[in-house]
Amino acid sequence: MSTSLAFDSSSIKKGPLLFVMILGAFIAVLNQTIMSVALPSLMVEFDILAPTDQWLTTGYMLVNGILIPITAYLMQRFTTRELFQTSMIVFLGGTIVSAAAHGFEILLVGRLIQAAGAGIIMPLLMNVILTVFPPNKRGAAMGMVGLAIIFAPAIGPTFAGYIIEHYTWQTMFYGMIPFVVIIIAVAFIYLKNVTERTYPKIDIWSAMLSTIGFGALLYGCSSAGSKGWSSEEVIILLAVGVVSLILFVWRQLVSENPLLDLKVFKYSMFSLTTVINIAATMVMYADMILLPLYLQNARGYTAMESGLLMLPGALLMGLMMLVTGKLFDRF
Repeated sequence: MSTSLAFDSSSIKKGPLLFVMILGAFIAVLNQTIMSVALPSLMVEFDILAPTDQWLTTGYMLVNGILIPITAYLMQRFTTRELFQTSMIVFLGGTIVSAAAHGFEILLVGRLIQAAGAGIIMPLLMNVILTVFPPNKRGAAMGMVGLAIIFAPAIGPTFAGYIIEHYTWQTMFYGMIPFVVIIIAVAFIYLKNVTERTYPKIDIWSAMLSTIGFGALLYGCSSAGSKGWSSEEVIILLAVGVVSLILFVWRQLVSENPLLDLKVFKYSMFSLTTVINIAATMVMYADMILLPLYLQNARGYTAMESGLLMLPGALLMGLMMLVTGKLFDRF
């Protein structure tokens, strides 16, 4: 997505701007990862099976996946400040609902509301970096963002493990509320608009096709864990998702103002790195969900111990983010 600058980027104080947005991304990613260690305890708390329990994580990612294509339109329709503040307020609302939940259904609703806010933050942050940083400095900026974002899953499981052992699971969400309020207040003071609004017309059909396509595909894959890949419901969901996405791709290629500019996939390096990123993300999140279940249910580890076991790998990933960012700018 191309955006036109409404300012000279050299006149913007990049430090405060980046700091505020990284804080928002950090709290969103932290919220996504703290549930991994808590899942075994919540299975006992709500008397549910693992495939149902994991919807607290997969449902969060499902809403993220649906919202990301639409965020491209929102970034052209609203200012950076408006969009970030709105997403954080929605996230705060979901956090309050989750903290007040006394049943699985209400907790899941709260998680989905959180995801609606969090799904906007990451694409917005990446767009701001591409806007305000010149090409020869983007690697270092991405490295800083990566360090902060990877630090969240590094401490998330350990943080959640400690709370689960010593307090109720609702404490995870109650403890997050003041931090979200602080981020909203800091953003109100320091966050500046960095792109010019173009007021595009939204392609309703593209938005519907992307929502149905990504939603059905992700829901079908998640349901296969409990119902099996041969289930009629799973097959129908996957078929609807694939057909909807094919129609979505066709519409983006023939539209004068596409919701997503898919022509970037003409560049082989972009396509290759996208596939690699998808594979790496699948492995990372599968590990993040399955490992705590295995450690606590099969090996008898406590929530705190399983969280600590996941800590070194995440810290190493954060360190490599900084190194890779510097290397990217140099080579």
